[in-house]
Amino acid sequence: MLYYERKFKRKGYDLIIGVDEAGRGPLAGPVVAAAVALEEAHFRNRIDDSKKLSFNQRENAFREILLKSIFGIGIINEKVIDEVNILVATSLAMEGAVLALLGKIKTPSSCRIHILVDGNVRLNINYPVTNIIKGDSRSKSIACASILAKVTRDRIMSLYGRIYPQYGFSQHKGYPTEKHKEVIKKLGLSQIHRKSFSSV
Repeated sequence: MLYYERKFKRKGYDLIIGVDEAGRGPLAGPVVAAAVALEEAHFRNRIDDSKKLSFNQRENAFREILLKSIFGIGIINEKVIDEVNILVATSLAMEGAVLALLGKIKTPSSCRIHILVDGNVRLNINYPVTNIIKGDSRSKSIACASILAKVTRDRIMSLYGRIYPQYGFSQHKGYPTEKHKEVIKKLGLSQIHRKSFSSV
């Protein structure tokens, strides 16, 4: 899973950053993105597309990634999603994650940075970007970003589950399960539902 990281290192880039998001499909809550620059390539825990990992595998990998990388998180809430649409919001979250990462380090003007992005999301950012389809299964940096984004968003939705216990956010994390859609029909929308989504 280090093919792309090694490829761009060989091309002379000093810092390779993997970026991914979680939460494009849910009916409620934010979209969360993470950016990761690996400081170590070897991990004890399984690193892969977060959707392929169990809850415990994600949690264990999450803690190890925090120790072995420089990372940034970008969060765009449901109100902004409704204003600009989910695709633009995803780009904004990813851009925010990259800027948060870069804000943690001092990069000289000579530092060459390359961004690896999962899927086909376009970023308005002053660095070269390579989009990789299914990048969370093909790049370790992107896979790590996938895990950070997923765990962060799940924790946010679990907190919302305490605020709005009747909606079951702790279980379905805002995704359009049958149970979630039934609750919406019965109770109407909460403050964190994405009102612009057709399913809502």
